[in-house]
Order: sequence, then C-alpha cells, then structure tokens
Amino acid sequence: MSITASMVAELRDKTGAGMMDCKKALTEAGGNMEEAVDLLRKKGLSAAAKKSGRVAAEGLIAAAGEGSRGVLVEVNAETDFVAKNDAFQKFVAGVAEVVLGEAPADVEALKALAFPGTGRNVGEELTHQIATIGENMNIRRFERFEAAPGVVASYVHGGGKIGTLVELQTEKADAEEVQALAKQIAMHVAAANPQFLVRADVPADVLERERDIMATKAKESGKPENIIPKIVEGQLNKFYGEVCLTEQAYVIDPDQKIEQVVKALGKQIGAEIKLTGFARFQLGEGLEKKADDFAAEVAALAK
Repeated sequence: MSITASMVAELRDKTGAGMMDCKKALTEAGGNMEEAVDLLRKKGLSAAAKKSGRVAAEGLIAAAGEGSRGVLVEVNAETDFVAKNDAFQKFVAGVAEVVLGEAPADVEALKALAFPGTGRNVGEELTHQIATIGENMNIRRFERFEAAPGVVASYVHGGGKIGTLVELQTEKADAEEVQALAKQIAMHVAAANPQFLVRADVPADVLERERDIMATKAKESGKPENIIPKIVEGQLNKFYGEVCLTEQAYVIDPDQKIEQVVKALGKQIGAEIKLTGFARFQLGEGLEKKADDFAAEVAALAK
C-alpha cells in the first residue's frame, strides 16, 4: 500500500511525532493508522513528541576530556529536579564522551552517532530518556577543543550550572605549571564571564555602539568637543579590559592581566604559551524559562 502525504499528516496530528518517523511507522504498519500509532508509542516517539512543546531551560552542563582534548555539552530539561536524576546524569556524561571521541560537526551530526552500550544512536537515546523520565529534553549545544600541542582544561561550577573550557598551546604541555594555569584560567572564565578572547574578536558593530554611547555621555556631561575622542579611547580600553579574556584582571591576582600571567609562565618554563581559545556555557542562557506558580498548581489540584 502506498503511503500518502495526507496519511502522514493525519498520523502526525494524532501523535505529534516527526514526519519521517510517521512515514516509517505507516510503512512498517502497511498503512494501518492504529498500528502505526502503537509503533510510535512503543518506540517512545509519540510520548516524546507530546512533550516537545514544553520549555526545557534547566538541565546540566558537563565536561569531558583531559590533556590536549576537552569538551563541554549542555543538555536541557524542564525542571532542575531532573539534573539530580542518575539516568539523566549518565546520559549527559555519555553525550560528552561521544562528542570527545567522535568530534561531530554539529548537534544533528551528534544525534546520528552511536550512544555507548545501548544499541541506539544519540538521538534515539534522547527520545528514550524523554519517554522514561517524562520531561522534554534537548541537546542544545557543545564545544570541543583539541590543542596540538597544548593543554585543554575544563571547569564545571554549581553542579552543572556553568561550564568552561580553556585552550593553551605550548610545546611543554606536560608541565604541571601549564596544566595548573589552564585550570585556573578556566575557573577565571567562569567567574569573570569574558565575551571575547582578544580585541580583534570584538565585532565592529559592537565597537561602534560602544563608541556612540561613550561619545554621547561625554557630550552630555559638558566635555569640550576636542577632547571627546581621547575620552572615548580611554573608555574603550576599559571596555576591552572587561570583555576580552586576555585583558581581564586575573581573579587570583587582580594586579596582573591574564595575558601577563600566561607570558610570565612561558618565561618561567622556557617555552612560549599561547592562550588560543575559551568557551563558557551558562545553563539556559538565552532561553525563556517557565515561571512556575506553585500556589496556583496546588489550588488546581485541590479542585
């Protein structure tokens, strides 16, 4: 029996599952709609799809790796209770290990890779977790660094609320001092929240907006027109010191900038060290979080 577009649309309306999953289920069921619904339910796809519209802005950030490789992953769920669930924690850790070992290009490529010990791929295991735990979940993003040669260090703060990666390139990657510094800078990134690595990374439109704001403030404060450019340049230097990692004051020793600390260690061990990358994930940043009204929920249950 041929599977028509209208049949796929009908099954999708009934279950909320994806179009390709609906088509596969109908094909497997020989066009029988109810059998196709049951197939999707057995695979957990129907249950998962019904939850897919719910906001998932909690969850966990996890790190994996050591030496010259490291990854961060963020997997979201609906409530912070799930972050304490052993099955969810194992799933997130497993996702991180897949990213570390396979270096997928993006989340969609990641979902197609085998998930360890299950016989399912990552996407299928995600669906299984959604159906088992009962909350919508989403593999939101990942970052992967590999220094050649060098050190990649990670840091996870607040039980998975913030995660960072830092990459230092150097020929003396085995030096304990280098590994320690990479870890300390990863902790610094968690605390200081830099937006860019170096000045050159700051987009032109961001700089233009800052210049305009600074110049306007200077004019409105009555500063002479001829000195406003110098004022703006001075304030831009301060701006760079706030948003660029290499120019931030080191949280462990605020009298030194990060770039000075890195350079000093290079001199100490007799090898150049370059800070070449960082990443910082904060759980749920940029996502709209559900505002729960606990009193209203209790009242609703009492009716």
